Amino acid sequence: MESFVIEGGQPLQGTIRAAGNKNGVLPILAATLLADEPVTLRNVPRIRDAQTMVELLAGLGAEIEWLGDHEVRVDASNVSSYTLDQELATRIRASFLLAGPLLARLGRASAPPPGGDVIGRRRLDPHIHAFAQLGVEIEVDGRYEMRSEGLRGSHIFMDEASVMATENTVMAATLAQGETVIGNAACEPHIQDLCRFLVSLGAQIEGIGSNVLRIQGVERLHGGEWRIGSEHIEVASFIGMAAVTGGDVTIEEVVPEDLVSILPAFERLGIRVETNGSTLRVPPNQELVIQDDLGGAIPKIEDGPWPAFPADLTSIAVMVATQAHGTILIFEKMFESRLFFVDKLVSMGARIILCDPHRVVVTGPAKLYGQRMSSPDIRAGMAMLIAALCAEGQSTIGEAYQIDKGYERIDERLRSLGARIERVEG
Repeated sequence: MESFVIEGGQPLQGTIRAAGNKNGVLPILAATLLADEPVTLRNVPRIRDAQTMVELLAGLGAEIEWLGDHEVRVDASNVSSYTLDQELATRIRASFLLAGPLLARLGRASAPPPGGDVIGRRRLDPHIHAFAQLGVEIEVDGRYEMRSEGLRGSHIFMDEASVMATENTVMAATLAQGETVIGNAACEPHIQDLCRFLVSLGAQIEGIGSNVLRIQGVERLHGGEWRIGSEHIEVASFIGMAAVTGGDVTIEEVVPEDLVSILPAFERLGIRVETNGSTLRVPPNQELVIQDDLGGAIPKIEDGPWPAFPADLTSIAVMVATQAHGTILIFEKMFESRLFFVDKLVSMGARIILCDPHRVVVTGPAKLYGQRMSSPDIRAGMAMLIAALCAEGQSTIGEAYQIDKGYERIDERLRSLGARIERVEG
């Protein structure tokens, strides 16, 4: 096992480029199964989860060729296997995204329960209900055995705006007979990227960016090229990191519209940024002061389906709040185990009250001191890394692979900004 060793107290300085979207590349890789010609993807983040998805595709019979560090060619024209490898599939939650494309291409899919971060219950029910409405028969006995004599378009209402279930349903519906209408669809930036990618291959999708999607099934999808969109969660992570260390950091390859709900929440924490097209700068030496609600009431940051504040950033928001003057409530509505990592921040000196599995009250600023910790998931790991960067003394964060699942070569990239971080074995 690898760990990160961080010496805190060093303001970050310099320029960093946002990587491709983790939650965008995984469904797009899965969607290459729908094409009967090769597909080339650019700006692919070299993270553990993406590598696992590539290995899953290869296990199904797809021909994979890396054309560069961030460019991959997938030829799924001869895929004939519909059975996902047990060990690989249980590494990542996104392995279940292969079910929709396999059902559309082969009429069969056999998938084990997916893995992924342990942040609370993550229902597969919306996927299964949508597949059933498209004409899929499902048996669950250790694995999910799914088959169809031919997918048929249907009117589907999601009982929750599930990102992955929306993606799976869209992919399955692209080759189904007739029209599929998805109500209460999730519409995060990475879902929009998936839909536009599918359209570039010949799919017919209307309503992209809204919570009602209309998909007219087509006979085939052809090959093509696509550039994965930038990772807005990573951009926000760098913003928080620069602000709490007092650094002067410029972030390139930013999509401003993807920050529509993020920047207002960060402003509530006192963070100022400067934007210029696809470039964003976090000015140095900011005094973070929480903005109270009208009448001096304690403010709140709460997550929700897009365009609400992203659930993947609640851990980062908690960490930033520990360094801001004032008190704020952070309400994680979507995952009941996401906030359990705050005991690690408390051990460093943070002033946090865990009210229940979904809510914390944070009062700052608090002086943080280096600690030995272990990362429970991707986003908590990044929050702990940010804490270590602004803490006094040395911190060690175990389970570095958790952070590697979502952030490409994070230690190398942070060293380019002056961070004192090393990756060590054991």
